[in-house]
Amino acid sequence: MYSRKNQRDLTRTEKKRLVDAILELKRSGRYDDFVSLHRQYYVTDAESRPRPAHMTPSFFPWHRRYLLEFEKALRAVDPRVSIPYWDWTRDNTASSSLWADDFLGGNGRPGDRQVMTGPFAYRQGNWRIRAGVTDDPFLRRNFGRPSSPVTLPAAADVERALKDPVYDTEPWNSVSTTGFRNRIEGWGIRGGRGVANHNRVHRWIGGSMAGAASPDDPVFWLHHAFIDLLWTRWQKAHPRSRYLPARELPAGDPQRDRIFPLDRPMPPWDVAPSQLMDHSRLYRYV
Repeated sequence: MYSRKNQRDLTRTEKKRLVDAILELKRSGRYDDFVSLHRQYYVTDAESRPRPAHMTPSFFPWHRRYLLEFEKALRAVDPRVSIPYWDWTRDNTASSSLWADDFLGGNGRPGDRQVMTGPFAYRQGNWRIRAGVTDDPFLRRNFGRPSSPVTLPAAADVERALKDPVYDTEPWNSVSTTGFRNRIEGWGIRGGRGVANHNRVHRWIGGSMAGAASPDDPVFWLHHAFIDLLWTRWQKAHPRSRYLPARELPAGDPQRDRIFPLDRPMPPWDVAPSQLMDHSRLYRYV
């Protein structure tokens, strides 16, 4: 059992250990393997193949396992490291602690949006983007997207999602109009203002975080640890609510072979959502 801490509570030593472990995974090539995996399973509604990771009920369990695999790789480098979480409802400015020079570095510079500060700046020589959304080899950020401004989600946005007692609803994709899953994933709930919560954070950071290769930016892991924590909070708030769909969809349903009900194993690990409902034996949030 180990703990995942709020990033604002990390000591200077804990930050350095995490950064060093991430950089070691990058040097070994393992980090880019995780980026490629996310690109592979970023499947949209418009595609006919199975989509375990996004726009789907298995958004939460798939990313839980993905983070666990990354965390296992980190802890093989340094067993004292775990993934911290970033509560973007509180630490919601460009001057927040996670963007410090000794941690994740700051915003990209005007023009090409290249990150020039921190250990993941290209000019430091340790962080080369190999398969991003552009041909640029450097990490890019564009906080708040000034050309078409976007803000980070507020606590009230998260609270609205947490109050929905239903996990997910048909058509089980990006246009599901209610349900906790899409309220958090944020593809635009009826009456909403475009993207929300999870998606809005990706858009606010911009640059490398804006596409399927978003793990190219190490903030991805802190963001998704918070998403995982929100799922835990929802489970505690609605103890009688369950993952949906619980059973295979009827024959003829257009989503039948594209989404993952409770007991259907998800690629690439061959693990079902039902096996990822409870993390309490592995880690806890503090």
